[in-house]
Amino acid sequence: MHPHPQTSPYDEKPSLTIRRRIAAPPAMVFAAWTDPQKLAQWWGPGDCEMIDANVDARVGGTFRIRFKEPGPEGEIHDVSGTYDAVDIDQKLSFSWQWITMPERKSHVTLTLAPDDDGKATILVLHHEQFADEAARDGHHSGWSSALDKLETFCSQVS
Repeated sequence: MHPHPQTSPYDEKPSLTIRRRIAAPPAMVFAAWTDPQKLAQWWGPGDCEMIDANVDARVGGTFRIRFKEPGPEGEIHDVSGTYDAVDIDQKLSFSWQWITMPERKSHVTLTLAPDDDGKATILVLHHEQFADEAARDGHHSGWSSALDKLETFCSQVS
């Protein structure tokens, strides 16, 4: 079986998709991703501690988020990227790069759709172009944990 000649190298790399229904309007969910003060209240997996978040949510704008794992010896994580699509309250698309592994660049697309007459949001997070399955699996658990916290944050604000 020969691979299809139109296959791009991206097709070969692992990806993940997580779908969540969040009991808050799309505008609130979008703000939670693009307002650094809101982002700082839910970002990151588990009990990690926010250090700082810089977000310039426009096409060509960048973000950089630093957070620390719990405990005195907790590792500091530093992730950044550049936005290639920003549709207010509907979509964010950006590159994703950890400072410790700059050669491993992946890509995240976030879509938000209103549900229940706009009182809730269907969030779909698609993260693609992982270097390998281990990277994908680690991000799957990290995103799942962070989205749990996003849900909690949105329910407390609404």
